Amino acid sequence: MFIKYLKEFSLKKLLKTTLKPVITSNLANKIQKVGILIDESYFFHKNELINELLNQGFKRDNISILVFNDKMNKNNVSETPTFSHKDMNWKGDFSKQSITDFINTPFDLLISYYDMEKTPLLLITHHSKALFKVGFSTIDKRLHHLMINTNAENYKVFVEELTRYLKILNKI
Repeated sequence: MFIKYLKEFSLKKLLKTTLKPVITSNLANKIQKVGILIDESYFFHKNELINELLNQGFKRDNISILVFNDKMNKNNVSETPTFSHKDMNWKGDFSKQSITDFINTPFDLLISYYDMEKTPLLLITHHSKALFKVGFSTIDKRLHHLMINTNAENYKVFVEELTRYLKILNKI
């Protein structure tokens, strides 16, 4: 238990020292490829969130999902790539290939769907090659280009606000 706390503390310190203000994106084209990073530890409406995005005009084939869960159950099989604290070492490197593939994919839009700061989620958002990053206003402002002021339970409000701002920015 103490070692887990120490690992979390050292990784947060490493992350905070490497964070710089987000660089503005040169995304001139419309958004096609979308990545969604979800904290499933307390948000259980993953399918409803995806359906809301599909209703707004995003295509299912262009959406990639990565799910974080604090308590992984070996017997629970998920159709989406899932990871936990155990998939990260003390240097902030990830052991699963699905995580590194997600980080290295140049998404047009990355939706960081978590409103509580957890180190693995922050590291993935920070290292992601996405051109435009969207998240909640409760998370460090140096991670996202656009922050929406709501909580994770209000996924309908989040998607409505997201599509409204993307239309204003002429991204969709």
